[in-house]
Amino acid sequence: MLVKIILTYYIAINVILFLAMAIDKAKAVKGLWRIPESTLFILSLLGGAIGGFAAMYLFHHKNRKWSFKIIFALSLILHLALVAFLLNTFIYKNESVFLFMPESQNDFFYSN
Repeated sequence: MLVKIILTYYIAINVILFLAMAIDKAKAVKGLWRIPESTLFILSLLGGAIGGFAAMYLFHHKNRKWSFKIIFALSLILHLALVAFLLNTFIYKNESVFLFMPESQNDFFYSN
């Protein structure tokens, strides 16, 4: 159950940042009001770095700004460590670690 919640959260936050970057790029092209950079940074720090990187390179938006590359990279590292911690602490002992594997096959990996 916890794996599904974590996976759903990360998919949602990455889609949100991806769409925010797409909207910001469209507004930049039209010369309209823009989404503040701080909002994009916060969405990245909440876990949306992969969506941010995807949008950055797909739309060629903010890809020359080192601040975005650094914040997105640090955010990605932070969240990978957080997910590893959560998986190791809670799921390893309570649930199936592998999303698509039956519980009995997990015993093979942890029978040591």
